[in-house]
Amino acid sequence: MIDPAVLPGFLAAVLVICLAPGPDMAFIVAASFGWGARAGVKSAVGMAMGMALWTVGSVIGLSALLRTEPAAFDAVRLAGAAYLCWLGFDTFRSLRAAPHGDAPAGAGERLVLRGLIANLTNPKILVFFVAFLPGFVSSDSSSAGSQLLTLGVLFLAVGLCVDSVVALAAGRLRQLARPGGRAALIMTLAAGVTYLALAAVIVTEMLS
Repeated sequence: MIDPAVLPGFLAAVLVICLAPGPDMAFIVAASFGWGARAGVKSAVGMAMGMALWTVGSVIGLSALLRTEPAAFDAVRLAGAAYLCWLGFDTFRSLRAAPHGDAPAGAGERLVLRGLIANLTNPKILVFFVAFLPGFVSSDSSSAGSQLLTLGVLFLAVGLCVDSVVALAAGRLRQLARPGGRAALIMTLAAGVTYLALAAVIVTEMLS
């Protein structure tokens, strides 16, 4: 069972992690700018699904494997950098035909899937589950699995709330910006640059 004394510190750390700019937030903002708040929320749901998979992986020992196998850890990080590069160039390509209105039919499933992939390859989330989350588990090995599960669900809940608020706020900004206008163009360019910059940071950290 989780020690109640560690929960305030854990929740505070989770809130800071969720609020810190990163690939997940950049993805949600880009989706909201492009297709509206509903698209951003769908992306946030995909992120939550990714965190659910990370939680299950922690319970079955995936975190321990990645922590002890540097090659596996680097492989996931490299996949994340590659995916961010693809998102960046795809965002720039979308400028040729800037979307208007809400996402077209069938786009919701793709946004959820993209959110899932973005979360699973996000180094920030990876480091959290591999190096940070186990630090809040007590030495009672018999309940380690249930503790990891509980902490993971709490992280998922906080993350989904924060991401949804970000999606709604970004969607509101989109409504204030004239579609196809200068502000919308700047938003899209900023999202693409952010994706590429985050990919560069990941690769730089791997090489340092």
